Formats: sequence, structure tokens, C-alpha cells
Amino acid sequence: MKRTICVVTGTRAEYGLLYWLMRDIQQAPELSLNIVVTGMHLSPEFGYTCQEIKNDGFHIDKEVEMLLSADTPTSISKAVGLGMISFSDALNDLKPDLVIVLGDRFEILAAVSAALFLRIPVGHIHGGEITVGAFDDAIRHAITKMSWWHFVAADEYEKRVIQMGEDPNRVFQVGGLGVDGIVRSQLLEKNILEKKFNFKFGKKNLMITFHPATLDKDTSFNSFSKLLDALDELKDTKFIFTSPNADTDGRVIKRMIDEFVEQRPEQAISFTSMGQLNYLSALQFVDAMVGNSSSGLLEAPTFKIGTINIGDRQKGRLKAKSVIDCKPGKSEIIQSIFKLYSAEFQNLLKTVINPYGEGNASNKILSVLKTIPLPDTPKKEFYDL
Repeated sequence: MKRTICVVTGTRAEYGLLYWLMRDIQQAPELSLNIVVTGMHLSPEFGYTCQEIKNDGFHIDKEVEMLLSADTPTSISKAVGLGMISFSDALNDLKPDLVIVLGDRFEILAAVSAALFLRIPVGHIHGGEITVGAFDDAIRHAITKMSWWHFVAADEYEKRVIQMGEDPNRVFQVGGLGVDGIVRSQLLEKNILEKKFNFKFGKKNLMITFHPATLDKDTSFNSFSKLLDALDELKDTKFIFTSPNADTDGRVIKRMIDEFVEQRPEQAISFTSMGQLNYLSALQFVDAMVGNSSSGLLEAPTFKIGTINIGDRQKGRLKAKSVIDCKPGKSEIIQSIFKLYSAEFQNLLKTVINPYGEGNASNKILSVLKTIPLPDTPKKEFYDL
């Protein structure tokens, strides 16, 4: 009898990481794939990216509407409540053998909470990591405690999940899914991207992705203003912006991006959703990722490009030598960009090793899904060190 695996996805970035695993589950004779989409995937404001999932040949089994048309702390809290109500119905209807989730989003917290009460075991990807600048950190650890299987990206993360009382026999070190996307995708050439984007790469190019640091006292407006002020000082540099997630104050950043790009149409371009293939392909041709996205740590090192990591949003994650940490100030950002283009740093990039592995994470997860028995009940004993 086939084992039914339900993958839950709520953002374009998360789907990009899950794509190859979903494809592998779909093609495995021993497994049956359910897909539940939620969050930004169902919002026209964020690109209605559920259509991209359908265009990729996947069938969406359930759509869980939970986002409100606001990004205040209250609206995010209410969204989690709405999500739990709808996920309870969706998962109860589907009755999968296992729910697969990735990361630390509030949408995923709602899904896993519902699965817990429905006694459906959960497989959690990218647990054990630390990001002290966002409430995602607490969400990620909460999901870990509600999950049965743990697919972690590195030794340090494996130890941390076990430290939280999880049985080592249920923790699997597989590497980062982002590297899989790079290794397994047939990336596009520069001239094809330029035609698709209607935008020419320059002598220097930077990818800009900045999300709200949800636990910072500083506002998104103040932090992002300093980054834009720093970018405004750069000459002979092109900018590719990707939009922030549906987090607290995310719309503030989106408006500021739109204004910046509108004033510099020859120098800058922005995307609500680039699509994973376009995004990874573009990373080949930029000099660095600038902002506070996890992609600058998980994927950028594989391309041997720099990352200017601003603020505390990613503080605590493993980082390659290609990552330059800096405070969210104009002068600090400018100094980091100067360091990026220095001969010494450019030479260092040639030998950078990505701490999140060399690929094959999807196959390692798939092997567990196909061969290791699931529990009759998701009861767990606390594993004491």
C-alpha cells in the first residue's frame, strides 16, 4: 500500500526549496503526493504563485486561505488562528500518513499544530537552526518539538535538535535543499535572462533581498532606508530586488523598493516573484546577495559569490567565508561593499565551500520516506543527554 506524503508550502522561496523533493515523491511508485498550499501562494499581492506550482505539473489538493490584507502584529497572529482552523479541515479530509514541512514560517506553525492534534506525524526540514533576529527562531524550535522526523542540514543542527530532546534515531543529516535546486536545475544563460527580464546586466550587479527582522526594535522603514541610501552611492552597479515575505511591516519594504526602482529604471528592477529557476539563474551573474535573506547563506556560497548579511535576522546560522556580516547602517553597508570588491576577498571566493553540502538532500529524504516505518501513534519520549 502506498504511503501518502502531504507537502505543505506557503511561500515562493519555500516551494523553490521543496520542488525537487516534491517531484521525487510524485515519481516514487511507493509514495503518493498530496499538496496543500497556503499563505502568499494564494495572494495576488505576492504573485499568486500557486499558479507556478500548477504550471510545474503538480496537482494542488487543498488551498488554505489564511493571510489578512495587513501586516501588523495583530494580523499575523490572527492569520495563524485562521490557518489552524482551515488546516484542521484540510488534513482531516486528506488523512495523509505524514506531513512534510520546511523551515520556520508562521503559516507552517499553523499547519503543524493542526497535524499534532490530528495525530498525523510530521517530517520537518531545516530544523535546529538559529536566527535570533526574527520570531521565526521560536517557531522553528516549536515545530521541531511537534515533529516526528527531522531532516537537518549540518552537524551543528543535528546536535541542537537532539539537545531539544529528540531521539537521534529520528534525526537525519541530509544537507541543504537549496543546493539540490542548484545542482539539479538546468540554469538559464545570461542573454535569455536579459530577454525575459527586459533588463541588461551591468559591469557590477547585486541581488537585493531584505525581509523585516521581526524582533528588532528598529523599524523596517529605518533599516531598509539605510540600505537604499548606501546603494544610491554606488556607480556602475545594477540592482535586482526581490520582494519581502508577508511578515510584519513587509509592505513598507515593498513600497520603498517600488519607489526606488521607479526612479532608476535603467539601473534597477524588482520582482514580486522571480520563480526559482530565474532566481537561481540570476545568482550566477551577480557579484553578491545583499540583505538579510537565508538564501545568502544557504545558496549563494555554491555560486562562489559574496553575501552582505545585514543585521541580526540570520544571526546564529552557519556561514561560509563568503558571508560578510555588517550592522544596518549606511557607512557599514558601504564598507562591506568595498570589501566585497577588494582583490583579497574576490580571491577568497574562489575556494569557498558551502557548509550546507553539495546536493543530494532530496534523495536522502526520499530514502527515509520510502523505507523507514512510521509510528502507529506520534507519541515521543524526551531524549535526555
